[in-house]
Amino acid sequence: MATVHTVNGSVDSGDLGRVLVHEHIFIVGEEYRQNYQDDWDEDAKVAEAVAALTELKQLGIDTILDPTVLGLGRYIPRIRRIAEQVGLNIVVATGLYTYNDIPFQFHYAGPGLLFDVPEPLVTLFTKDLTEGIADTGVRAAFLKCAIEEPGLTPGVERVMRAVGRTSAETGAPITVHTNPHTQSGLVAQKILAEEGADLTKVVIGHSGDSVDLDYLMQLADAGSILGMDRFGLDLLLPFENRVDTVAELCRRGYADRMALSHDASCFIDWFDHDAKVQTLPKWNYRHISEDVLPALRERGVSEDDITTMLVDVPRRYFE
Repeated sequence: MATVHTVNGSVDSGDLGRVLVHEHIFIVGEEYRQNYQDDWDEDAKVAEAVAALTELKQLGIDTILDPTVLGLGRYIPRIRRIAEQVGLNIVVATGLYTYNDIPFQFHYAGPGLLFDVPEPLVTLFTKDLTEGIADTGVRAAFLKCAIEEPGLTPGVERVMRAVGRTSAETGAPITVHTNPHTQSGLVAQKILAEEGADLTKVVIGHSGDSVDLDYLMQLADAGSILGMDRFGLDLLLPFENRVDTVAELCRRGYADRMALSHDASCFIDWFDHDAKVQTLPKWNYRHISEDVLPALRERGVSEDDITTMLVDVPRRYFE
């Protein structure tokens, strides 16, 4: 067993229960919000999140991993307010989310740059994991980076190598946002391994957007966990394809290298809220419990395999 840091304190990895490995609570650009979102009601937004997460707990989910990091609007005081009112564990991350460049705060400081200092990203990520985030007292428990359609840009590579190095030095696991249609999960595995990261402690996020079994098995055979984590985002891949892919991989013996989730949120400022709900009515925290698990059972996925994906794989991720 291992100790896992949650927003409300430490728990044993054996007590995480059923876990959704990739759920956001808020994705909000704070600079944009403070300058332009005149209709923002903090108390109402917190109350909505508390209601949604309480409902999720009632559906049998015990823990969510929230990979909201720098670039996605991580704001721990708001998350702590919510965590204090819900009965499930919320585990937060450190890292940096970009598809191209890194923020200007890091452009000129780092090895070989204008201000030649040790990689500041590693320093900051390590502090979040070992001491806590800002002055909140909340410690991150995993790392997050991204590689999208633009590929391994200089900024993406710098972040990914910093994440890999931090993982190697601290033992913290990693989640990577990938674009499976460009097979960027393979690139992520290569870079992270070069920095000493343990690929068995890496979730290749958004693998569930693909039906390419050869690609998915290649990732899993290298030891990583397939993030089948966008259930409800049917515009990217229809529900039936997502469920069929998971069921077939279970049939082939890969249940122990898959984890389930939605990549949903209580609020995201990337889209008009009402249009998002209308266009993607199943993109919410309830979809796996209410629709996905029954569909997997109909396709012959066993209760043991479901427990493996929801309980055993996330627990092992931290151990």
